[in-house]
Amino acid sequence: MILRRTSIRILAGAAVLGSVSALVAPVSAAAGSHSERAQGGAVVSVEQAADLTAEEVAGELRGKIDSSQVRYGVTAYRVTYRTTDSAGAPTTASQLVVLPKNGARHLSTVSWLHGTTVYRKDVASENPKSNDRLVALLFASTGRAVSAPDYVGLGSGEGFHPYGDPRATVAASVDGLRAARTFAHRNGRELKRKVQVSGFSQGGPATMLVGRALQQEGADRYFRPGALAPVSGPYNLSAFEADAADDKIAKSGIYLAYFVTAWNKMYGLYTSPGDVFRSPYDSRVEGLFDGHHTAGQIVSELPATSKDLFTEDFLNKIRKPDGVLKDKLRPMDNTCDWRPNVPVEIFHGRGDRDVDFSHSAYCADQLTRNGAARRLTDVGDHDHNGSVWQALPRIVRFFDESAKIG
Repeated sequence: MILRRTSIRILAGAAVLGSVSALVAPVSAAAGSHSERAQGGAVVSVEQAADLTAEEVAGELRGKIDSSQVRYGVTAYRVTYRTTDSAGAPTTASQLVVLPKNGARHLSTVSWLHGTTVYRKDVASENPKSNDRLVALLFASTGRAVSAPDYVGLGSGEGFHPYGDPRATVAASVDGLRAARTFAHRNGRELKRKVQVSGFSQGGPATMLVGRALQQEGADRYFRPGALAPVSGPYNLSAFEADAADDKIAKSGIYLAYFVTAWNKMYGLYTSPGDVFRSPYDSRVEGLFDGHHTAGQIVSELPATSKDLFTEDFLNKIRKPDGVLKDKLRPMDNTCDWRPNVPVEIFHGRGDRDVDFSHSAYCADQLTRNGAARRLTDVGDHDHNGSVWQALPRIVRFFDESAKIG
């Protein structure tokens, strides 16, 4: 659950890749059939975001991600498409679609699902230096197409981000795949049916949700899961939020405040901010989580601990949820409670202080009880953000192995 500390200073680095950005002729939804316009995944617009050689990709990754697996140059595009929000209402979302410059017409596809992001511009489609942009470049440089959705309410998408909502998460991810397929087809390329799904932190449970939706729930008529590789996710969300209430995790107050303000918009957890937040924070918390404040700005305005930010009465409700909160948490406690018919490898670092390793063990146990084949890989004594850098080269190899099997 990465809380990004991107600032204006870092965003200024956009010129590194921004210099190659060029507006591509917009793909208008009006140009498609009526059915395409009406359904999720219809492409609204496309803009080129980057065009890099293999050497340039390796240069971008250097210092963060092992670049030894880079094989090809890539072209990245900011794609806006139609989807639905947490209430099922029509909206638009954005994503980064990256295609390898390898000459292949039929491409394996990765869906990369990102971690906790509070600032709407700090996503793969918008920020050339975002961690998720780098991950997308890595996967594409191995010869795969990549769909990296910003989720609803982030990037150039409309409305607020329904943080952790399963319905909106699956919709944005699956509709993102549909839009990527449409765009690739218009460029003379075809995406293979089996999708390799991976995600970090918030994207870990999202990986399992999307895999289940594609396999069991008929979320799309074409795409099916090919392999699942979640990284450092909170697969027992009730336990994660309870730990945040008890200040057992790093940045507990910030995580819990993001969760509470988002879920209040969706499910009505409280009547007044004063019922939840201590003064003087009750007058400013909701405004800080509007998608237009960076993580650094939020951290500077709020206490890091839940005990200093929330009322004790409300913390007790998080520790022992009931009613609508308990009902809405249940699906997020069971994202691994099914039987994938594809290879699954769960990655986590034992040094993680944001999301404890026990969450991945919990996911692995749920899969085992359902008779699923899975691997649980400890990437070492690395913190939350460090765990994903360690996992990524392993994920590429895992996807290579899975493709041979499938």
